Amino acid sequence: MQTWEQLQETQPNVVRMLKNSILKNRIAHAYLFEGGRGTGKKAVGIQLAKSFFCINKTGAEPCNSCIECKRIESGNHPDVHFLSPDGLSLKKEQIKDLQREFSKKSVESKGKIYLIEHADKMTNQAANSLLKFLEEPDGQTIAILLTEQVQQILPTILSRCQILNFQPLTADLLLQKLLQQGVPAHLGKIVASLTNNINEALAIISDDWFAQARNIVIQLNEVLLKRGHHALLFLHENWLSHFKEKEQLSVGLDLLLLWFKDLLYIQIGEENSLIYIDQKELLEAQSMRFSQKKIVDDLTVILEAKKRLNANVNPSLLMEQLILKLQEG
Repeated sequence: MQTWEQLQETQPNVVRMLKNSILKNRIAHAYLFEGGRGTGKKAVGIQLAKSFFCINKTGAEPCNSCIECKRIESGNHPDVHFLSPDGLSLKKEQIKDLQREFSKKSVESKGKIYLIEHADKMTNQAANSLLKFLEEPDGQTIAILLTEQVQQILPTILSRCQILNFQPLTADLLLQKLLQQGVPAHLGKIVASLTNNINEALAIISDDWFAQARNIVIQLNEVLLKRGHHALLFLHENWLSHFKEKEQLSVGLDLLLLWFKDLLYIQIGEENSLIYIDQKELLEAQSMRFSQKKIVDDLTVILEAKKRLNANVNPSLLMEQLILKLQEG
């Protein structure tokens, strides 16, 4: 269970607007929450439902302990309905069923709330069916539409909703949340540099493949520093056998890019910005071998390799050429 205060840490503008609407009893009849995955759209929608129905709220804050709050939290409230795509899309019949619910009086409370996930996946027929409710709203009914692709929503629907933009988590805030959940700092720091989605970050951290990938990147740089003539052998025996798929190799290049950014941070005295915080000794030793220009050139080479990967260049050849360029100068 989250509070408005906790939600405000990640979405201050959205929460401020909703809390003001609750306190002034000016909740809109239709909202569109738009933003990337993991930005808290559904959590805010559930919190809004609690604030609407709670019988013991303090200001805008629901109590989280009354029967109304508990049933909303468990997904069992008779007047709070969740709708998600049936297969790949939200279909006309699903909206028709929703409209039939719209026409009924609330079961036991002051109104109804409908939360429609992936609203951008409505078929045209479904979207047009939804317009009727949005054009003729019942004052006791609230619709909350969630989307990651606002450009896919019909303009006629957009014009009838209050649109709230959910911003992605900053790296620092995501790291803070990961640390609160017991994630080791050295893993949290690197994952927060790869994604701004808390759920995706947790999934990455729990994947043994990722932990091994990070170790291989570190080992590659040890080889480049201490046994450069073995780098191509390491590439074929360790790197290519782990980063087998195109998406995996892309992650490997991202991890390598972060390593060379750390080399630059060492060079310019920005140690507080390090991502590989547990590898400072190796980073310092490697950075002493390079000029700032060399590190910047290597960062460019890695970025170019990522670009070529997307152009379907042979992965083995791509990495061989990258290693040779990293060894130059």
